[in-house]
Amino acid sequence: MLQIYNTLTQQKEVFKPLKPGKIGLYVCGMTVYDYCHIGHARVLVAFDMVTRYLRSRGYEVNYVRNITDIDDKIIKRAQENNEPYNALTERMIAAMHEDEKKLGILLPNQEPRATDHIPQMIAMIQKLVANGHAYIADNGDVYYQIAKFKDYGQLAHQDLEKLRSGARVAIETTKRDPLDFVLWKLAKPGEPHWESPWGAGRPGWHIECSAMSTDCLGETFDIHGGGFDLTFPHHQNEIAQSEGATGKKFVNLWMHNGFVQVDKEKMSKSLGNFFTLRDVFKEYSAETIRYFLLASHYRSPVNYSQENLQSAHQALERFYMTLRGFGVRGEGIGEATSTPFLQRFNEVMDDDFNTPEALAVMFDLVREINRLQQENSQQAAQLADLLRHMGSVLGILQQDPEVFLRSGTNDDEVKKIEALIAQRNQARKDKNWAEADRVRAELTSLGVTLEDTAAGTVWRK
Repeated sequence: MLQIYNTLTQQKEVFKPLKPGKIGLYVCGMTVYDYCHIGHARVLVAFDMVTRYLRSRGYEVNYVRNITDIDDKIIKRAQENNEPYNALTERMIAAMHEDEKKLGILLPNQEPRATDHIPQMIAMIQKLVANGHAYIADNGDVYYQIAKFKDYGQLAHQDLEKLRSGARVAIETTKRDPLDFVLWKLAKPGEPHWESPWGAGRPGWHIECSAMSTDCLGETFDIHGGGFDLTFPHHQNEIAQSEGATGKKFVNLWMHNGFVQVDKEKMSKSLGNFFTLRDVFKEYSAETIRYFLLASHYRSPVNYSQENLQSAHQALERFYMTLRGFGVRGEGIGEATSTPFLQRFNEVMDDDFNTPEALAVMFDLVREINRLQQENSQQAAQLADLLRHMGSVLGILQQDPEVFLRSGTNDDEVKKIEALIAQRNQARKDKNWAEADRVRAELTSLGVTLEDTAAGTVWRK
């Protein structure tokens, strides 16, 4: 029985989709003014894992992840670069897709862009103005009136008066309440803009997701996800404006992933501990990054450190060394479905997608495969296929083991290494142990680890 933690109720709930067997999932995606960083990877991997698991259990998942391609940060960066805003966003979207592909992120079913949904945003704002949930301020901007929404603050479990006192520092005189938020802002000279009943301008950030999610999934849908930092005000504002416009419940269940910390401090540009994925990929494989993120529960903070990344690489190494003897089979899991391993794997994943426990089950499976390799090679092979199947649910272990274990080694290096291994094997055959040891030491200096097996000598970097 699948249970998911609901941020709104602060407890795990038995999940029941609105339509049997079908799930509508919306996740707040990237604001595309810069390259993706490790915090973005956390969101991408977490909800990719959720989607993969739900589909493995037979659900038809309609996964929608938006792109914010117009906002203040985008306009500011484009002006700094002296380029059109859409040239910047197209470049960053292409880069984002490249990073996602490396991480093994499945394409969402729909990837709506904010600039393609301006008419839907205008229509929703018109409804809010007409029913009194929104007003036109003295400066011509349109604001949502939070006093009209009685449950405002409920998602983040915040006290409204404390929120107001915090907001008064930067209060705008055009607002009726310091917590009122902009739905439509008039454009300044030279800024990108769209025509509207309130003048040429552009939408506020919050209205974008309400318009895109309801357009793609309907006025009420199953799951809305995103980073924990979006709980307030973004997701709270989405609830207020969506329910204010439709009069219906917006989302049945809210999911939020935890922060990425760097050496136990929150990652931020101001602290100088900010890493783009492109920087990280220079040091670690994308699969290592993915494993590192899955090794912590999606709701927990995850600490980005060299030590944790190295541990993730070593864990993957152990998996691939077990799979090495079975090549790339892909024959399905067959009789292995009846093993207790798959049952345990599904049980822990049904408990709010507990990936650390799922990985622990997979390590137990590795021990069993290694034990069976000499006793029952056929059964070991079936369990190896099961291990690959579990890996596919988490988005790992899909490479040829040799490719992973030799990663970072070019063709010339491979030729040199294999020539040295042949030289060592000949020395061993000739019982020239000193020469064999000398060659092994040379291989070690190249970062090569050897393993002598019944089938011959294998190596890894």
